[in-house]
Amino acid sequence: MNTTLPPMPSDRDLRRLVHFSPSDGRIWLADQRMVLLHTAALSALRRELMTTLGPVQTRRVLMRAGYASGERDALLARQIRRDASLFEAFSVGPQLHMLEGAVQVTPQTFEVNEDEGHYLGHYRWDHSWEVEVHLREFGPQAEPVCWMLLGYASGYTSAFFGRSVLYKEVQCVACGAPHCRIEGRFAEEWPDGDAMARDYDADSMLVKLEELQSQVHSLRTQLQPADEQGPLVGQSPAFVQTIELLRKAAQTQVTVLLTGETGVGKERFARALHAMSARADKPFVAVNCAALPAELIESELFGAEKGAYTGAAATRVGRFERAHGGTLMLDELGELPLPAQAKLLRVLQSGEIDRLGAAAPRKVDVRVVAATNVDLAQAVREGRFRQDLLYRLNVYPIRIPPLRERLEDIEPLALHLLDKYVAQHGKRVLGFTDRALAAMRAYPWPGNVRELENLIERGIILASAGAAVDAETLFPHLPLAGGTTVNPGGALEPAQSPADHAQAGELYERLQRSGMTLEALENTLLREAVARAGGNLAAAARALGLTRAQLSYRLSRLQQEE
Repeated sequence: MNTTLPPMPSDRDLRRLVHFSPSDGRIWLADQRMVLLHTAALSALRRELMTTLGPVQTRRVLMRAGYASGERDALLARQIRRDASLFEAFSVGPQLHMLEGAVQVTPQTFEVNEDEGHYLGHYRWDHSWEVEVHLREFGPQAEPVCWMLLGYASGYTSAFFGRSVLYKEVQCVACGAPHCRIEGRFAEEWPDGDAMARDYDADSMLVKLEELQSQVHSLRTQLQPADEQGPLVGQSPAFVQTIELLRKAAQTQVTVLLTGETGVGKERFARALHAMSARADKPFVAVNCAALPAELIESELFGAEKGAYTGAAATRVGRFERAHGGTLMLDELGELPLPAQAKLLRVLQSGEIDRLGAAAPRKVDVRVVAATNVDLAQAVREGRFRQDLLYRLNVYPIRIPPLRERLEDIEPLALHLLDKYVAQHGKRVLGFTDRALAAMRAYPWPGNVRELENLIERGIILASAGAAVDAETLFPHLPLAGGTTVNPGGALEPAQSPADHAQAGELYERLQRSGMTLEALENTLLREAVARAGGNLAAAARALGLTRAQLSYRLSRLQQEE
């Protein structure tokens, strides 16, 4: 690939062509009227097209729209840089594309010989708006999604050279690539040029109606697993893999062990498993083993006959019997006492329960879903959990990934929860600010989905009616009193005033004079904060502007190094 291309010329001449006319509400690029449009609006349009027309027709419609835009920009190119080299004149298109906020363009190959009918152009794309909105709405893809941008490149280059030029997107960020890349050639140079050109042919929607109706039906039936609280929301690879395991288990009677950190939504996944199974019309019963008094666990789970123990004035039907024909979820299973574990093992092996005080066992038909956030293997080693029960439960384990492993799901989850709590509290808010979304993507979420849910409900309550939910409203516990900014890594940090910069300079000078490394300074600050807080890690974390989990991690790392 040619790496000797000169840099693109300055775009100052193009920026001079942009005029804002607030008095009459118009924006001009030379003599062409332009519109500043939110990507959220384009995202909504894309979603509507996908739902109504299907992905194939949506791609073609957006490519044709981009083609028309590229043709218009090509009208400027020869007028603006009449005396420039071919490459500099051609660069008007890529530079206008960047100026218009569509994508960052880096030329990599530019070979032209019009007499011999040869054109080869390779361009790298970064920060494609289409990738951002498509991933947000539909998650990772198997095929490239920069349809309008691709149409623009084809339309611009075709109009510039006065002959058909077609581009292919040969790699795309939506498919997991580090950046997008396109390749363009004269139409006749492509072996499949005729097929590529048909993407830009206008076709009748009436002719395609029957096919589109079939596609719409297919799209609408591809629903996420759900329970009575609504669908499980997610599109990340970790989420999709978990759901696939859940679907496979739903078609069987296997005992399922759900593991994962606190707050990941193990009960929601258990309910979805029940809803997808043939037992969906039977009871779903959930038991929090940690919340039951030790002396009542057996009677709660297995039931008790009248007079079986002091105070048993009537026969008690246990949770297993209540769930007969359906699903029983045993949450926080690691907290179950050893005697109850032995009885649970017998139930799983025989399908029979023994009520306390009963003379004969009773048959039950129950699928057991166990859930825990503790390491059961470690609990076995410590003598707190039966090894044979672990073997019996571990037939089909499913790990629910924490939210920090599902970064692609944070935004759709947040929007889903926003709709939920806006309806619940009857309060109108205008979504989230871009800074709030960036803050949510950067936050580590130690409390997982439960923490996200709580923060969003609080944010909606605190936000002004008719306004968007901002970062400070979502994260009031962060030290953001002086305003916030998003650093190059995408994380929230306090905005610095000139005085802050002066203090930073003084601190840097003192650090240089002391000979202390940055790591040594951090370790010293950690120890001092904990000492001044009297060993209270929560107070020390607040003083340092950290969460307790972040402080604990740093302290554990410090202890390992010592």
